[in-house]
Amino acid sequence: MKASFEQLSDSSNSSIFFKQLSYSYFDAPFHFHPEFELTLIVKSEGKRFVGTNVADFQAGDLVLLGPNIPHCWKNDGIGPEDSSQAIVVQFKEEVWGEMFFKNQEIEPIRILLEKAKQGLQITGKTRDRIAKEMVFLLNVPPFQRMLGLLDLLNTIAISNDLKLIESEPKQFEMSAVDLDRINKIYAYVIENYTQELHLETAAHLASMTETAFCRYFKKITKKTFLDLVTEYRIKHACNLLANSEKQVAEVCFESGFGNISHFNKQFKQVTGQSPLGYRKVFLAKAAFIRSERWVKASPQ
Repeated sequence: MKASFEQLSDSSNSSIFFKQLSYSYFDAPFHFHPEFELTLIVKSEGKRFVGTNVADFQAGDLVLLGPNIPHCWKNDGIGPEDSSQAIVVQFKEEVWGEMFFKNQEIEPIRILLEKAKQGLQITGKTRDRIAKEMVFLLNVPPFQRMLGLLDLLNTIAISNDLKLIESEPKQFEMSAVDLDRINKIYAYVIENYTQELHLETAAHLASMTETAFCRYFKKITKKTFLDLVTEYRIKHACNLLANSEKQVAEVCFESGFGNISHFNKQFKQVTGQSPLGYRKVFLAKAAFIRSERWVKASPQ
């Protein structure tokens, strides 16, 4: 999988793009573009990659991404025709004009778009409302779409059903040349992090010697190539520990580690917990959330 810059186009010359996608699997590569993007997964499941974040996704997944955040959705395999469906809205911040976001009434949306530079997952009742509105806006005139998009953003902005996806918002603030080069490396890691990766291959993708690449990568990302690989592997392991009953040894090898003691050491170094400790804490939190919801739903 090769990272790429995505040049958006639309035959109607519209400044806001609404797309309804339907495939046997999501085939878009790890890519980036200067537009904001609101994506609703209508039907599908697999893994969502946003920057260095790795998460499972399924139908109903709704995220708002800021400009130049590398991302892609990957299915576990090729399914039947129309088994992977999504609605995507893409727009540039300047579509409403430079002075627009200086209006006090628009302040919540301005703050939202700033947060979106880290990526936002939208959940709960807000997600359900936005999903219905996105379906409706697919079949309305362009002017109504523009007004509808503002209403969508305002609904999200005043909601509490938001979760930051990326913890390092400045990570992708770099020149277009550097961004394109670094994203080739991220794409290589995403495609292969559960298998063996080679520094030589990464350096070749960046058109550098291994020594020059190591210095360059550390300067741009503030981490080593090995740090990046370990991040993806640990996050993959966290998903397996939280969402499966697999033994720690299975999680270790399925996440790309070849040695259990090394896996345990790296996992604790990154998360502050042992793999089993992480699973226990996650299950305890999940049980607490379920009990809280049950109490709120019970008649008083």
